[in-house]
Amino acid sequence: MKMEALEPTLYTVKALLILDNDGERILAKYYDSTYPSVKEQKAFEKNIFTKTHRTDSEIALLEGLTVVYKSNIDLYFYVIGSSHENELMLVAVLNCLFDALSQMFRRNVEKRALLDNMEGLFLAIDEIVDGGVILESDSQQVVQRVALRADDIPLTEQTVAQVLQSAKDQIKWSLLR
Repeated sequence: MKMEALEPTLYTVKALLILDNDGERILAKYYDSTYPSVKEQKAFEKNIFTKTHRTDSEIALLEGLTVVYKSNIDLYFYVIGSSHENELMLVAVLNCLFDALSQMFRRNVEKRALLDNMEGLFLAIDEIVDGGVILESDSQQVVQRVALRADDIPLTEQTVAQVLQSAKDQIKWSLLR
């Protein structure tokens, strides 16, 4: 059996998934064509959920892929990479995503909070992984960048809640001076 030397590459992920405690998709971001159709993606997600939702481990090999995962209250977070991918890098991505969300949502990482703040979730994921390439694994940096991007929203594009929060913050700071 001849072993081929793999070319050095950037660390990559094939997919990021967040499922609820029923195995339903909250967020799924696939970075390659391993599962090209939504039907195949949903079948894979169902398979991964049934294999992992009752176990206490943090890693699994499934369908030739390395899957690292974490559960919290009513959510399951998955980072999927190839079988050749470094598991520690996949865990670093998973921890970065979870820790960034935990800081952004003030330790309240649950389905309702996630659904109410999907824009922050998408921004955080885009800061961590771009096109499957891992860009950041420090949750503090991710939170800072997401906060900067959220502050750049023009007033006309902000929701009423964002405008009210901004007004509250300005009043609070003016009273504290």
